[in-house]
Amino acid sequence: MTAGFDLPWRWLLTPPLSGAGNMGLDEALMHRARERRECFVRVYEWARPTLSLGRNQTARGKYDLGRARELGIDIVRRPTGGRAVLHHREITYSFTAPVEGIGDLRGSYGALNRILVHALTHIGVAVRIAKPAGRTPAPDTLPCFDVAAQGEIVAGGRKLVGSAQIQEGGALLQHGSILIEDDQDLAAQLVLFPAALANKPATLREQLGRVPAATELAEAMVAALVALTARAVCPLEIDAPLTKTASELQLKYENSDWTWRR
Repeated sequence: MTAGFDLPWRWLLTPPLSGAGNMGLDEALMHRARERRECFVRVYEWARPTLSLGRNQTARGKYDLGRARELGIDIVRRPTGGRAVLHHREITYSFTAPVEGIGDLRGSYGALNRILVHALTHIGVAVRIAKPAGRTPAPDTLPCFDVAAQGEIVAGGRKLVGSAQIQEGGALLQHGSILIEDDQDLAAQLVLFPAALANKPATLREQLGRVPAATELAEAMVAALVALTARAVCPLEIDAPLTKTASELQLKYENSDWTWRR
């Protein structure tokens, strides 16, 4: 069986949380994946429009915080890399898993992208894996959806899914944004010295002619995992230990020292 698909998988669909709450729960799931040798897929949304910064993105002094407040946009820094993403008219997913059994960065991206491609195809979106000739874009202030890097998922030749991954202590967290509508130019407007976007991203509304609910994507993820693992995929109940870990980690993502660390 393909790497990553011989491990037990669990799934959860969570209600919208704050940026710090979402990042805290994702990291808590990575801890649980390490401890229990289980894999988790989570589908979620955000309580408020939120700009998430890449872990290593230089952001201090580059964003108009007053403009963000006027527009009601929160800002959080992700534990994963990449460029800034505006989480508003989109659906977010996360995968957490032990590294052993799912592979290194390249191998795990391939395995997890198989789930995403299967799920998106299941709901009717024609997607493929991008193979551009250029290098992966540096984590500057241009929005994530400006350019598709090698290995990312595109529809009609344009980027549909923006993903980023971290491997730490024997576990990985990969999460990403699947656009429903194209509002990513708003992320560019928050930059003090904005640059023009080179490309328009693909969106689920454009590809499907409708707006899918997060529930539909979660069900498609489960169907993809059942097909790829040939076993049942059970839901994960958020218990007291997971809630405690997520709450503790949320404090890290609420801290301005982390958000504006660079």
